[in-house]
Amino acid sequence: MIPSAFILRLNLHCMRTSIPFILYLQPDISAGFGSVIPGLCFKKFNLLGLDSSESSRGPSAVSGVFCSAVVVFIVIHTEDAGMWRETKGQFLIDHICNYYSLLEKDYFGIRYVDPEKQRHWLEPNKSISKQMKSHPPYTMCFRVKFYPHEPLKIKEELTRYLLYLQIKRDIFHGRLLCSFSDAACLGACIVQAELGDYDPDEHPENYISEFEIFPKQSQKLERKIVEIHKNELRGQSPPVAEFNLLLKAHTLETYGVDPHPCKDSTGTTTFLGFTAAGFVVFQGNKRIHLIKWPDVCKLKFEGKTFYVIGTQKEKKAMLAFHTSTPAACKHLWKCGVENQAFYKEGKNSSPSRSFSWTNIYDKLTGEKTLKFYYGHMEAQSEIET
Repeated sequence: MIPSAFILRLNLHCMRTSIPFILYLQPDISAGFGSVIPGLCFKKFNLLGLDSSESSRGPSAVSGVFCSAVVVFIVIHTEDAGMWRETKGQFLIDHICNYYSLLEKDYFGIRYVDPEKQRHWLEPNKSISKQMKSHPPYTMCFRVKFYPHEPLKIKEELTRYLLYLQIKRDIFHGRLLCSFSDAACLGACIVQAELGDYDPDEHPENYISEFEIFPKQSQKLERKIVEIHKNELRGQSPPVAEFNLLLKAHTLETYGVDPHPCKDSTGTTTFLGFTAAGFVVFQGNKRIHLIKWPDVCKLKFEGKTFYVIGTQKEKKAMLAFHTSTPAACKHLWKCGVENQAFYKEGKNSSPSRSFSWTNIYDKLTGEKTLKFYYGHMEAQSEIET
């Protein structure tokens, strides 16, 4: 317990078994490990009292052990607060990615929830302290922010594995909608990645029921997963099974969709999302709109209303959606313009161009629009890695 400290806790799911570690980033110059600026270093503790030799999956490329949960604390004492007051979000993102040797870092971001339960992405070019609306300790999550359009173009195994974990989370929370057959295939890939080949001596009759893969998991689905795991996936290593899950997942309509609840002009509940393909609208489990990024002319917001101006069937159209709060609307708009810049501009721009956030106000209407996005674009990320 350090009462006179700012504490930021970051949940980072980045390994392959159930051996959680805890990492402390403390002002301890004498430790001299992992320091990026004076007074910052890493300390590592195993929460379960197990050392890396007890991992059943062998060594990983990161931290010497596979584990499913890593908690990172950044502890900043009061006397060091001045040094951190203007520290920007990009520093924290870079520091974590550098520590784990995560090269394809442009797909990832840090998410937090404010006291009003509104989600946010940590903005790279703003100071961390100015973005927090609550008192410390702060809790944040390391997440996939931009889903790679084509998993085949991912070059690093760690990037693929982190994307696999994100997809697994999306499946469990009901975000990745799919047919029964696709669900069975996805579930079998997860089981193969976690357990390896089916072994009747190690896997009892109801072994799949021990896995919480889907929010609602019927016995019929479990039997189909067992059938595929037994007969079709034998011999696949964990990385291969994980990659096969990515290949299947990225073909689904809800791949990469972070759903934003809204109401349309008729008052019907809808869910908006942004993917590599473009802007999507869902009602229930059905996609009712897809406006591809080249056809999206403008995204804007006014109060609690979000507007998408684009082209559908060679005709200009404007779609309006109503959010619960102005903060939710602004967050929706930010997600939209960032995704548009990452996917659309990345295809049309030179990889050497530098982009940053710039808020531009239309002289006639006072509407806020996005001029540039802060960070790399998908095409630029692929070239640089």
